[in-house]
Amino acid sequence: NKILVAQRPLLIVANRTATLVCNYTYNGTGKEFRASLHKGTDSAVEVCFISWNMTKINSNSNKEFNCRGIHDKDKVIFNLWNMSASQTDIYFCKIEAMYPPPYVYNEKSNGTVIHVRETPIQTQEPESATSYWVMVAVTGLLGFYSMLITAAFIIYRQKSKRNRYRQSDYMNMTPRHPPHQKNKGYPSYAPTRDYTAYRSWQP
Repeated sequence: NKILVAQRPLLIVANRTATLVCNYTYNGTGKEFRASLHKGTDSAVEVCFISWNMTKINSNSNKEFNCRGIHDKDKVIFNLWNMSASQTDIYFCKIEAMYPPPYVYNEKSNGTVIHVRETPIQTQEPESATSYWVMVAVTGLLGFYSMLITAAFIIYRQKSKRNRYRQSDYMNMTPRHPPHQKNKGYPSYAPTRDYTAYRSWQP
């Protein structure tokens, strides 16, 4: 009635998500079981566990881990996510036959070393640099077009002024009153009359 457990020796995690499979064999008459995942060489930390019988399945996880156990025939699958590099360690599966007696559990296996690789921050630098240069290019294009529009507007305004002066036929022909003739009742802007036009014509 022994329980034998087999685990893969190494599991490398690159995306902070790990799937640890615990294969086991048991030939006893147990109807209620418990499977748990332990961390450390002394298995001091229980990461999570799953228990099941003929009708019910129960699962729970340590607060410091994101873990869920799934029972599938002769194996238990532990899914872990949001792992950090500090959680790199050796992990052991423990399978227990809880009921009916006698109570049986597996001998300690060789365990699985889960190596969690920390995601480097430098991977986001090319994206930020690309977005920076895109913004610089867009700003330069906008400035260039604004200068072109301003120059075109100035040229158009100067041409319109020249055309306006050329097309104007009106000239102010009104002579101004001589500055030395004052106090004669003429407004300063009135032209001086030529009285020779009223004399009779003489040959």
